[in-house]
Amino acid sequence: MKFLVIDDHALIREALRGVLNELKSDATVLEAADSRQALRIADEQRDLDLILLDLNLPDRSGFAVLADLRQRYPAVSTVVLSAFNDRENVTKALELGALGFIPKSVPREVMLSALRLVFSGGIYIPPDILGRRESSPAPSLSTGPVGRPPAPRDMGLTDRQIDVLALMMQGKSNKVISRTLDLAEPTVKNHVTAILKALKVTNRTEAVIAVGSLGWQMPQIAER
Repeated sequence: MKFLVIDDHALIREALRGVLNELKSDATVLEAADSRQALRIADEQRDLDLILLDLNLPDRSGFAVLADLRQRYPAVSTVVLSAFNDRENVTKALELGALGFIPKSVPREVMLSALRLVFSGGIYIPPDILGRRESSPAPSLSTGPVGRPPAPRDMGLTDRQIDVLALMMQGKSNKVISRTLDLAEPTVKNHVTAILKALKVTNRTEAVIAVGSLGWQMPQIAER
């Protein structure tokens, strides 16, 4: 597998190289110290599997780089690494299409688990963010049997809506979801509306955070 690490600190890049080599023994790890170098490498290496992006770059906003990467290379998973893991930054990164937000302060084992989750099709959100609702209250979700958190079907989601939600968790657009599930786009839009209503949230980012807090294991669906 081929990875691109974007960080202006050589020691951080070296540490991440070790994590990725531990995660994937066949890893090829490319490195960039700024956005210009990163975009040049991404243009040359069209078979990247994952990009690890620091938000604090010397030549450009990390969020601007993230938006650029997601627009140019939508098929490449991008995970944000940052020392600033407040809710606003996490939410913004997810809204721009990041498939995870890993604080630089986490232990090596946590970083490995986070990357494994992303590789399995999930989205990693720092646990403290899942429990922190600074700007809005947590959605009031009924519990499932025996007091456990509700499962998707406990909340009235159909099998098809669960499939739609799984692809939403992968950051897929309505157009991609409709193609993958062989559904009309208006049908997908209706499913998304029903999912947001069931989760008692108003947008996709809040849905991702809500699903993370519920600990749901979503089905793995390959994009077509």
